[in-house]
Order: sequence, then C-alpha cells, then structure tokens
Amino acid sequence: MKVLFSGIQPTGALHIGNYFGAIKNWVKIQFDYRTFISIVDYHAITIPYDKKEMPERVMDMAINLFACGIDLEKTNLFIQSEVPGHADLTWIFNSVTPMGELERMTQFKDKSQQHKKNVNVGLFDYPVLQAADILIYKGEVVPVGEDQIQHIEFTREVARYFNKRFGKTFPECEALLTKTPRIMGLDGENKMSKSKNNIIGLLETEAEIWKKVGAAKTDPARIKKTDPGNPLVCNIYSYHKLVTGEEEREEISEGCRTAGMGCVDCKKIFVKNLMKVLNPIREKYENLKMNTHSIREILNNNAEKCRHIAKQTILETKDKMGINPVWKL
Repeated sequence: MKVLFSGIQPTGALHIGNYFGAIKNWVKIQFDYRTFISIVDYHAITIPYDKKEMPERVMDMAINLFACGIDLEKTNLFIQSEVPGHADLTWIFNSVTPMGELERMTQFKDKSQQHKKNVNVGLFDYPVLQAADILIYKGEVVPVGEDQIQHIEFTREVARYFNKRFGKTFPECEALLTKTPRIMGLDGENKMSKSKNNIIGLLETEAEIWKKVGAAKTDPARIKKTDPGNPLVCNIYSYHKLVTGEEEREEISEGCRTAGMGCVDCKKIFVKNLMKVLNPIREKYENLKMNTHSIREILNNNAEKCRHIAKQTILETKDKMGINPVWKL
C-alpha cells in the first residue's frame, strides 16, 4: 500500500470547513493507504499562542479527529513534536534547499502580513518542516486542496535536490486533490476561519448554529421574500451542496429563483440537514472525552511506531550523506 501523510494544526475548535474540506476525505480514504496523520504542533508555534492552552488543544484535536471517524487502530494519528526525527530531517533538508525556493512561497508572505510583530525563521522555514513531515515516512500521497499545491511541489523539489546530491532516497510525493471546493465563511467574503470569526463549529449545538446561520448573508439582490433570487451567488446555497441531496437542492434552487421559498426556509433546511451530520460526531466526541486516558495511550503507541520509522529514515539519510557511516541499517 502507498504511504499517505497529512497534517493538521491544533488551532482550536474545528469547523465545518475543516471537516468537509479535509477530514471527511481522510476518513473516506484512510483504509486505501498506509495512513499517517499528524497533529502538527511544531507548525503551530510559528505564530503567537498561549502555552497554557496548547496541551489541551492538542488532545482536543485528537479527540475531534477520532470522533469524525479517523480509525483508532488503522490510522497512525500522532503528535508531531513527539517524533524528534521531524526536526532532524528539517535541518538536513535545510542544507540542500536553495533560499530562492523558500522566498517564492506565498504562505510566508501571507503569514508575515498577519503577524508583522513575529516574523520568525520558523515561519520562513515552515515549508521545509512540512517536507520533512511527509518524507520522513517516505510519503507518496498527500491529500490537499488547490491552495496547498505549491507546498507539495516544493516537497517534490526538496526530494529531488537531496536525491540528486546523495542518491535516490526519497519519493516524489503526489498531491491527491480534495474534490470539495474551498468553503467560504458565514460572511460570504473570506475562507471559513476562526481568525475571521465566520465559522460554523463542528461541535456547536443546533441553537448556536441557527443563531449564526439565521443572520448570515444570502443573495444580496434578494431584499424581500417575494423577490426572485439567484442561488449561484448565495453562500448558504453553497453549503447545501455539502449536506443536502441533489433532488432537495433542485427544489430549493427552484424555490429561490421563483420566489416560492424564502431565505429563512432555505436556512432551516440547511441546518436540519447539517445536524444529521454533526449530531453523531458530537455524541462520539462526548463519549471519547470521558476516556482521555485511552486516547493518550493510543497517541503514545502511535508515536512509538512513528519514532521507529523516523529513526530508520534518519539513519539511512545520514548514511547516504556520509554522516555516522558506521551506523548501518
């Protein structure tokens, strides 16, 4: 089986953009590969954070992922910082990566604008750590959205640079594009993001979600219920594509265009269908949270497996480079 790697930052409560944009796909494909999913806390420390909250955020992310359907036995879900090889391989890759490659990365430019008072080396070197995350397990497949394609191509370049200089060692991984389009926030203007305060939380109650959705923007040209609307420019209608069946969506679309259905009714149907997806996740989350000791044991066991694999990769890499050549696999 090919090796699949993906990672997620412990940035706080998950939202439906995280779920439908990435996690749902991980759940679907995890049995088709030898799957590694990392909670990338080393990446998370490149921007300001509260050190008191970090341990809870990491554990909560693990519980959330298991609640969403990541398999407790099949998938190697682990915490990045518990596998030292990630940092080791990052430094090794730093020695073969041209500065120009990093300077072209758009994420550094974006993050630098967002965190002008904390433009650190880690933020600049973020893509190299990401390449190390993937390649330390000889990752071959990485599920991503279109906005992450640049990082996968960068990882392929890093593998090429190393292989050309020291001999064939790392695979050139492939991007597995997620079919779900980028999910916009409730403001209808930006990608769904906690920092933009435009999210629908994965664990929020129906009442909490309705409070947000009820006030959300729809077709700006549809001022009154009797005005015909255009579902193609309505952000709420785009959400229906995530949870509402095709036949019901067609009815909603027709009702919008002919003014036979108001925006409030459209929103109510969306929330009803959304809760069919979220209620089981929230119920499983609450059950798992009552047994965090078992979750911690699973993470410990997975980290041990990953440390063993990472050690083999680091030893092979050092041997190829002429570092500690007496260490043989």
